[in-house]
Amino acid sequence: MKKVLLHVEDLKAYYPVHGGLLGKTAYVKALDGVTFDVFEGEVFGIVGESGCGKSTLSKVICRLEKSTGGKIYFDGKDITQYSNRQMRDIHKQIQMVFQDPYASLNPRMSVRNILAEPMLIHHLAKGKEEIDERVVSLLRKVGLDDYHANRYPHEFSGGQRQRIGIARALAVEPKLIIADEPVSALDVSIQSQVLNLMSDLQKEMNLTYIFIAHDLSVVEHISDRVGVMYLGSFVEMADKDSLYQHPMHPYTQALLSAVPLPNPHLRKERAALQGSIPSALNPPSGCKFHTRCPKCMEQCKHVAPNWVEVSPGHRVCCHLYDNNSEPQNKKE
Repeated sequence: MKKVLLHVEDLKAYYPVHGGLLGKTAYVKALDGVTFDVFEGEVFGIVGESGCGKSTLSKVICRLEKSTGGKIYFDGKDITQYSNRQMRDIHKQIQMVFQDPYASLNPRMSVRNILAEPMLIHHLAKGKEEIDERVVSLLRKVGLDDYHANRYPHEFSGGQRQRIGIARALAVEPKLIIADEPVSALDVSIQSQVLNLMSDLQKEMNLTYIFIAHDLSVVEHISDRVGVMYLGSFVEMADKDSLYQHPMHPYTQALLSAVPLPNPHLRKERAALQGSIPSALNPPSGCKFHTRCPKCMEQCKHVAPNWVEVSPGHRVCCHLYDNNSEPQNKKE
């Protein structure tokens, strides 16, 4: 059995919106009952449409945003209510790589100082000579030259800046790296270079990743297991091969059917979705996906589905696979 490094249980993040109907306070349910595990040494991919809560989830796990309910266990410890002082050690073990590599780097600091800062904060290096050695080592790890240490972020390309962001995350020797859309702002040719770098580093240093993206082909390339999010919660979770070859949830099927095929002469059936994603301010009753689902049944509109394990390690949250479902009501 692999060790569970991160366990998230029924995590919620609600944000108040004032001045609603009759002056009542309404809540945007950015996360609404998220539960999952991340095992040590694996890459757990998270996919879903924009606005489904992927980035909020990453920030809540790192405690950059507050949760409304639920638990976060890291390395066996409940960090949900940790103080800022207690979180300092956790932040050393959990690092983030952000989507925009330019906005996440201080433009007034040289690369050397950007990489040295976390080492000094967490007392990982003493003296200029040791810091310089570690900075050079980090730069070489991510494929940059020694002289880059004296340059500033604006002097680099997008791909090089993202390499610096990865080096900064590695500077404190973390156990878990959360990569939030780390290649979406890069050219396709650069994306593959950065993905290959992250894969190599993960194997070399036995890192654990949570890899967040909306591009399913990118997630397939790097992940071991994948969770599919819709409107603040997961709807399907499985190992990569099982999910991509045998998607069970209608939402996952629709996402995968929209991925372009490399051979234009091949044809595949499109599972078109109806309408647009509902507002997290007023999510649908029952199954949140029922307003867009081509296989919607009557109970989907009123009753929230349970998780069902359709095969070992492959779980789906859908009435179609629940023994209590009534498939005779299914729309054709």
